[in-house]
Formats: sequence, C-alpha cells, structure tokens
Amino acid sequence: MKTRLLTSVCISLLLTVFSLGHAWSQDLGSDFVSISGTVKDTNTGRPVAFASVFIPGTHVGTVANLDGNFTLKVANSLNATKIGVSHMGYKAASFDISPRAGRISDFLIEPHSIMLQEVLVRPQDPRELVLRALQKKEENYANEPFMLTGFYRETISQRRDYISIAEAVINIYQSPISTGQHQDRVRIVQGRKSADVKDADTLILKLQGGPNMSTVLDVVRNSEVLVDEETIDFYNYEFLDIVKIGDETTYVIGFEPRVVVPYSLFEGKLYISAENLAVTMAEFSLDLSDRDKATKSFVQRKPSRLRFTPTNTRYLVTYEKIDGVYHLNYVRSELEFFADWRRRLFRTRYNVMLEMAVTHRDSENVTRFPAREAFRPRSILADMVSVYFEEDFWGDYNYIEPDESIESAIRKLNRNHRSELE
Repeated sequence: MKTRLLTSVCISLLLTVFSLGHAWSQDLGSDFVSISGTVKDTNTGRPVAFASVFIPGTHVGTVANLDGNFTLKVANSLNATKIGVSHMGYKAASFDISPRAGRISDFLIEPHSIMLQEVLVRPQDPRELVLRALQKKEENYANEPFMLTGFYRETISQRRDYISIAEAVINIYQSPISTGQHQDRVRIVQGRKSADVKDADTLILKLQGGPNMSTVLDVVRNSEVLVDEETIDFYNYEFLDIVKIGDETTYVIGFEPRVVVPYSLFEGKLYISAENLAVTMAEFSLDLSDRDKATKSFVQRKPSRLRFTPTNTRYLVTYEKIDGVYHLNYVRSELEFFADWRRRLFRTRYNVMLEMAVTHRDSENVTRFPAREAFRPRSILADMVSVYFEEDFWGDYNYIEPDESIESAIRKLNRNHRSELE
C-alpha cells in the first residue's frame, strides 16, 4: 500500500511565547472597482456562508466568509458588467456591477429544490459512482498547467480569544491533472500577521506547512488523502440526496470507514455532478473514535507532559466549473482540541482554522517557479512573514472578508499594540 500522505493540519506544541505583530488594513488600487456586500437567502434573509462570487467568463473570483460577506475587486481592463453568485442548493444568480460598484449591497439568491424524476431517483451503487468519478478525473479537471493566485488565512484561538492571525497572497503552480499533485508548488507573494498572547500563557501553537495545506487538501488532485482507487474499499457508501450546485444537478454520497487501518480515516460527503461525474465539493471530518491514532495525524512535536485531545475536525473543499472543466475554488480546515498538563485540574480549548480562496487563474505562458521560491512543507507562515504591514501592496488583490469575530480580534490587537507603544 502506498505511503499515507499528511491528512490534516500539523501542529508543533512548544514551551515559549509569541511576539506581538501588527494588525492591518487595506487600500484599493485606482485600476480596480470594488464590489462588496452580503450574500443572503431570498426567503429568510439569512446570510449564505461560503458562496462563490465571480466574474462570469473569467478566472476572477472569491468566496464569501462565514457571515456571507465578501469584497471582490475587478480590474477595469476586464470590462465586466456582471457579477455571478452560486452556492449549493441555490439557483446561480448574476447581478449588474454598475449600480453596486463602490457600495455595500445585499445579493439575494433563491433556494433551488429538486423535483425528482423516476429516471433520476438515485444511482444503484454509490461505490460505483465514486469509482467512476475517480476514473474520469483527467476528463473533468484541467489537464494543462495553471498559475493560481489565492488568498490564504490561518487563525489560532484559545478559548474565545484569537492568539494568532496570519494571511498571505500566494501563488500556486498547479501541474496538469495527469501528472498528479506532487509537482505543485506554493510561494508567498506577500504576507502579514497579528499575534497576541496573555502573560500567563506558556504554550505556543505553530501551524506547520501553512498554505501548502491548500494543495494537500485538494482531494481530487491529491486523492490519496481521502479516497482513491486503492483505498476505495476502506469505506462504506450511501446515496443521501440530490441537490443543485449552481445549475448542476448533483448526487450527494455519504461515506464512513468500514475497515481498521494504522491511521485515521475520514467520514463525510462527496458531491458528484450527475452530468459528468465530476466531484464538485467534499465535506468531511477525521474519524476521532481512536483518539491516540487521531492525535498522530496532527501533532508534530509536543512536551511529554502535555496531553493533546482532538475533539472536532471539519474540512470543506469546493471546485468551480470554468470553460467546461473544474478548478480548485476554496479550501477550509478547522481543528478543535483540548490541551492540558498532567497533574493539573483544568484544560484549555484551542481552535485552528485555515482557509484559501483561489481569486485568479492563468494558463498562458505558465512555468514552474524554482524550488528555492517555494514555501516549504515544514515552514511556519507566522514565523516567516517578513512584511507585517505594507499599505499600498494589498489594494489590487482579492481576499476573503474576515469573519465578524476576527474583525473584533483585529481591533483588540490594535488596542494592545498601541498600549505596548505608549
């Protein structure tokens, strides 16, 4: 059996303290127009989390945050007139840019229910459906090299307080699907961070690999992480539903472990297009039934007296259809765990989150950048960000709007930084 790849966020647990970084702001380039707002359900008025926002017919887009908020910056040279919004279970919608440019608007999208036809009730064998989706990867996904521009963010929180926030604009060299994920490379275009720790804290968490996890968690190109033709029988499969993702009718296939192996497996859902059998989305979590086995998936290094107990994991990977083929669109990983010292009564809850949205794709004159420019798998973004605040740089790049809680954390970190300077 092939060597198991890294399955999750890898954390180093050390005895040390953080240094205080800088909070950030953003500026807008004069050659761009900015469209901001909240994606909402037409019927309920509630925000729609993680909706895809894009310029139709281009490779430009972003993803709404947990609160449905987004900002999309569009180059005037595109001469774009429409903005598109799509999400699972909703009708794909388009909106005029002109009346919304430079303003904050609501973008209402309608729920889309599926009227089941007798011929489209369900596939007879969900395992066979997953197998056929694996076999059709080279037909359904880009088989030419792409240079992706993405916005990456990672956060670490202790109880309810954020103790580290780092983000970066990244480039991803993505090799053709036929060559696999192993030739892909990630480099940092620009980065910034903010960090804060209480005086009583002695435990530091560091997220190893950072933006490289964006390629590791691409479960189509890097199918060894989740399920491939060799490990397909490690899982039981169940047909769960038929939904709409944008304008595509999509099968929802549930899976859960059926065998015991030396490492932790996953459980979750695969979303497979009924039209061409492409995997368009994956929602999954690590099986935590064996805590000791699960711990080995996460912890790179820790003090011997420290106990690490993972309590929850969540992963989301989405793909966008452009010009008839599918591309990586958004990756999100969340880990919740408790850490406590032996012979101490209380334990502390931590949360680690990373997300990456692809904001631009380029297939012209793409060359693989040198290995010396790549972000190494064992590197730690928060330790390597050399520019914490550069006002003019960030204006021309798309990004993910911070969740409301992160915005509060940034304001708090600003206050703490000012008090340190006084």
